[in-house]
Amino acid sequence: MNGETSRPHGAQRAQWMERAQRGDREAYGALLMDVTPPIVGFLRRRIADPHEREDVFQDTLMALHCARHTYDPSRPFEPWLFAIVRYVLVDHFRRRGVRTSREVLVDALPERSADAASEGPRLEEALDRLPASQREAFEMLQLEGISVAAAAARAGTTPGALKVRAHRAYKALRAILGG
Repeated sequence: MNGETSRPHGAQRAQWMERAQRGDREAYGALLMDVTPPIVGFLRRRIADPHEREDVFQDTLMALHCARHTYDPSRPFEPWLFAIVRYVLVDHFRRRGVRTSREVLVDALPERSADAASEGPRLEEALDRLPASQREAFEMLQLEGISVAAAAARAGTTPGALKVRAHRAYKALRAILGG
């Protein structure tokens, strides 16, 4: 064997996509199964956190599904596919950068000495003042460092709702801690 037996050539992927564009579910399923390992490998080299990587992978599959009608079967498949993967990845990093620039990181919160009650509340006291849902969101994202998707699953809510809770917690903590 020459090492090419288990991986389809780009032509096979292009054929699957062309058939998928015509409504062939089996071809679409085969294509998605086949492109999953290279997409995950590409993302693994760029995103360390497995939950974050899974979120980006799912976003990539959604983008691929939404853009499948734009594929031109007369052109190579892989450049088209990885243009989508790169677009989703860049968009993810852009959103993460915007979110990070607006969040209060635990390390950036004002330091308070244990005997300085006149300086205002400490982080623990400030967290105790938050509603339970906001405190939970802050603790999972900032203290435990888990992904939004994992935190939302644990809290039994959507990622969007968890982000809102966290944002409100950050805003309240800034006000309480005088930051």
